[in-house]
Amino acid sequence: MDNDVSAGSTTTIVGRLALGITLLAFGLGYTDLIDGVTAADAVSIAHYVGGVALFVVGLFALRDRDTADGTAYTVLGAFWFTWAVSAGNQVSDNAAGLFLLLFALVALSLTAAGGDQLTRGTYGLFLVGLVLMAVARFADSDSFTQVGGWFAVAAGAVAWYAATAAMAHWPTALPRRAAGRGVTATG
Repeated sequence: MDNDVSAGSTTTIVGRLALGITLLAFGLGYTDLIDGVTAADAVSIAHYVGGVALFVVGLFALRDRDTADGTAYTVLGAFWFTWAVSAGNQVSDNAAGLFLLLFALVALSLTAAGGDQLTRGTYGLFLVGLVLMAVARFADSDSFTQVGGWFAVAAGAVAWYAATAAMAHWPTALPRRAAGRGVTATG
C-alpha cells in the first residue's frame, strides 16, 4: 500500500466525518457567512452528531484498542454534548471563556499526541479556534469570535477531507522532496 494513501479504520472514518460535520456547522454559525445562520442553529448537530455519535464512536475505537482515536472522540464527544446542552443558558462570559480554554488544552494535547498530518491539522486548527473564541468571551470581542469560527470551519474541512480521502483512497500526506534535491545555485 502507498504510504501516502490510507484506507483508515471504520471508527476513524466515522469519527472524522462526525467531527468534520460538527465543526463545519459550529464554525459557520460563528462566521456570519450565511445570512440568518447562527451558532444556535448548530446545537442539534453538536448534540447528536458531535456529542452522542462521536462519543459512541470513541467507545468503539477504545474497544478496538485504538487509544488515540478512542480518547480523542470520547473527549470531543463530551465537549460537544456539554456545549449543546448548555447553549442558551445564562453563564458569565468568563465562565464560557474558561470552558473554551479548558477544551483548547484538550485540543493541544490531541495535536501534540501526533497522528497523521490531517489529524494534527484538524486538532491544531480547532485549538486555534477555541483559543480565539475563549479570548473573544473574555474580551467581549465579536471579531475574535468570527475569526475563531473560521478556524473551526477550516478544522471541519480538514476532518471531512481526511474521512473522504480514507474512503476514496485519496492522498492523505503532503509529498516530500527527496533529500539533496532542491534549488541549486548557479555560478
